[in-house]
Amino acid sequence: MYYDPLELTEAVRKIVVRSNGEVELRKYYRFRGGRWYGGIATADSVGCNLRCKFCWSWRPRDNMSKYGRFYTPKEVYMKLVSIASRRGYKQLRVSGGEPTIGRKHLIQLLELLEETNYLFILETNGILLGAQRDFAKEISRFKNVHVRVSLKGCTPEEFARLTGAKPGAFSLQLNALRNLVNYGVSVHPAVMLSFSTKENFELLIEKLREIDEELVEELEPEYVFLYPHVVKLLKRYGLKPRIAYSPDNIPEELI
Repeated sequence: MYYDPLELTEAVRKIVVRSNGEVELRKYYRFRGGRWYGGIATADSVGCNLRCKFCWSWRPRDNMSKYGRFYTPKEVYMKLVSIASRRGYKQLRVSGGEPTIGRKHLIQLLELLEETNYLFILETNGILLGAQRDFAKEISRFKNVHVRVSLKGCTPEEFARLTGAKPGAFSLQLNALRNLVNYGVSVHPAVMLSFSTKENFELLIEKLREIDEELVEELEPEYVFLYPHVVKLLKRYGLKPRIAYSPDNIPEELI
């Protein structure tokens, strides 16, 4: 039985988002530095509106009440900048969960970061940016934001098999790219290819070309990294990747 990611969003929001007057707090379970993107400070959020069967962050995703605590946008800002300053990073991001679930919290965080010279990389599955055109418009007013939309497979059928969500929701991911391009937001797509066929990948390329040729040129391949807890999840769902990498043997071009 498929679920609706938009309905799941509302259920997750009740657990991981909290209001305190005009300030919106969001749950996070970790703040860290890392080598991705050549060096980046990361805040790992709790809660997602997809249930990907290959997710490296599935434990906090599926146990939202047990992981993390609530932070204000200012607290997240200070932690990210502190990590970046100590390590000489020029980039920041929110990862782990889906950052767009706390829309007001995210916007308040971006407003704080707008006064800095850091590049903020918004990693998202695009579901809400595809469903809410005005959300994409709101993000367009920030000049130091780049959006990475992570597509879960190449077709509606792959999307449903990998996430358990209804196949039609795949169109929201593509629509997010369309909305962001239309509003002039810096954006590129990534796509999980570990389970995809060559034929389905070619179908995706055509869909992206219909939106904007540059999306095809900037398409980033994603592959499963076989962390022990990810292997456990894959076995639970009986998924066998066509291509996967050991955490100790990740190609530099994927980092």
